[in-house]
Amino acid sequence: QVQLVESGGGLVRSGESLRLSCVASGRDTSILVMGWYRQAPGKQRELVANAFSAGDIRYADSVKGRFTASRDNAKNTVYLQMDALKSEDTAVYYCYADFVQSSKTIIERAWGQGTQVTVSS
Repeated sequence: QVQLVESGGGLVRSGESLRLSCVASGRDTSILVMGWYRQAPGKQRELVANAFSAGDIRYADSVKGRFTASRDNAKNTVYLQMDALKSEDTAVYYCYADFVQSSKTIIERAWGQGTQVTVSS
């Protein structure tokens, strides 16, 4: 199994920046994708960005040009640099990882505990 620990959320004003971090730990696993979802009150969880092990990174249209995801494979860590934050970015941000255990062929998903990001206007 993979465990994810997030950090970096908080309260900021519109236009300011925050950086989220997520560290994955686990034995005998190969992590394929790491990324971020978010869920605002009353809304469905939506994909923000994901980083593939080969280096490809994809973003939701709503955050393109403002958010930057990066991944350090050696540290099993994924980051989300959030710039020019808007009030509509307010949500709980969840880190996730898609992985395969060495003895299996099924891709599984692990979730972080979530971290609150609040942007005041």
